[in-house]
Amino acid sequence: MSNVISEAEQPQLFGHPKGLLYLFFAEMWERFSFYGMRALLVLYMTKHLLYDDDMAFGVYAAYMSLVYVTPMIGGILADKILGYRKAIILGGILMVFGHFFLSIEMPVFFYGSLGLIIVGNGFFKPNISSFVGELYAQGDARRDSGFTIFYLGINLGAAIAPLLCAWFAITYGWHYGFVLAGIGMVTGLLVFRSGLKNNVFGNKGHVPNQEIYDRKSFGLNRGKLIVLAAISSVAIFATLVRFNEFEGYLVWIVSAFLVFYIGYIITTVSSKEKKRLLVAVYFTVLYTLFAAIFEQAGSSLTLFADRNVNLIGMDAAGTNSINAGFIILFAIPFSMLWTFLSRRKVNPNSAVKFGLGLLFLGLGFIVFALSAHSVDDFAKTSMSYLVIGYLVLTIGELFLSPIGLSKMTELSPIKYVAFIMGVWFSANFYGHFFAGKIAKLTTVSDSGSNVFSEGIFGTITEYITGLTPQIASVQSDAFQQLFSYVSVYASFGVISMIVGIFAILISPIIKKMMGGIH
Repeated sequence: MSNVISEAEQPQLFGHPKGLLYLFFAEMWERFSFYGMRALLVLYMTKHLLYDDDMAFGVYAAYMSLVYVTPMIGGILADKILGYRKAIILGGILMVFGHFFLSIEMPVFFYGSLGLIIVGNGFFKPNISSFVGELYAQGDARRDSGFTIFYLGINLGAAIAPLLCAWFAITYGWHYGFVLAGIGMVTGLLVFRSGLKNNVFGNKGHVPNQEIYDRKSFGLNRGKLIVLAAISSVAIFATLVRFNEFEGYLVWIVSAFLVFYIGYIITTVSSKEKKRLLVAVYFTVLYTLFAAIFEQAGSSLTLFADRNVNLIGMDAAGTNSINAGFIILFAIPFSMLWTFLSRRKVNPNSAVKFGLGLLFLGLGFIVFALSAHSVDDFAKTSMSYLVIGYLVLTIGELFLSPIGLSKMTELSPIKYVAFIMGVWFSANFYGHFFAGKIAKLTTVSDSGSNVFSEGIFGTITEYITGLTPQIASVQSDAFQQLFSYVSVYASFGVISMIVGIFAILISPIIKKMMGGIH
């Protein structure tokens, strides 16, 4: 799909291809729609649809997991048949309908909308990111800078959306919040179409092989068959979200495929490539743990903020923007820091950075747990704990997530780069699946305790929070709910820090296996 054209053929703006500006705003608005809807989803289910926490967390986890399965399929179809342009437009249209259908108050439309967004994201998300790379020639020194600009666009949309969509939902009604998210998706699609109309992408992103695209089956060409298959699959994904207890089977299917195919790759590569591939898998496993804990942000942490935090200047849904806001503030300084340290030859290697990322993640959740020491008579704590906790989480994210994306392309065998990138993104699938399991642990049981109330985890919870099941049980329901949250956060905070320390300790071994890659 790499069509090589001279730089003169591609319009330039501020030292970058002009197409980057259009992709920046298209992705910004798409992320606006995605994170705006995400911020409302759990609250909408628990407050409007009156789902209990367990069911709401199950639906949320299934939705967020499947959103990261479909990009592997959408990326393959774009590479082989559709091209980036058609894939992005198809995905955008499906997501537009998904967001707007959420405004129709019927169960079939609710789950159908989630199915549309899942399928649409599979075509949109991986291909707009790949399109950014397509704008730069191989070895172009501006590539990293271009992706940094694009990354800021993602988080700009993610920061603004929860605040605006939540305000509309509270002021005018839930469905208006979803409609605003849909308008964001329409805007992103129009921006992308405008870029095509103005020919800012040159000859990039077209159908890779017109002959294959036009090849017919059942009287339809491959492109139209893909559209029909995408629409037909919406019902399947909607069903998986609705009956999310079956999602565990999907985890086993995906896992079996990954084990089989990675095992096959190992038999086809050199010893050096094999070691690097194993490091890529190791990093993906660490990222899965990171995502499972970090993604409490969209589920249990949102309800924690709603029920047990004295919020100032925003509602619970709006707290989803705190992390993205910190990323906007610190992404460029972190990028400059790595350059500064590299020039002085003291830049930590990637294995150490992954360990530091998990350390900061754990520390952030311990900050959330420490809030139990400063609660009022209504079991509500200061918002400062929430903000500081998110700040620490963001530092952990910047140590790990961007570094992982970069390392996957270096560690992957040349013939399998796209697949290994898919493996990396599968960590989000597993992470959200396990995040749902963790979130369910924060629900209040009849006994008022959970798995982290006894034994070593009970000791950890009491040491960090000062609370025990006995103390919580004689208080109000709000205190029992607070205990459920902070006991889970304290325990997983410690688990994350232990794994982070272990990752740092074995980093010399990992560094050696990387074969010269930093």
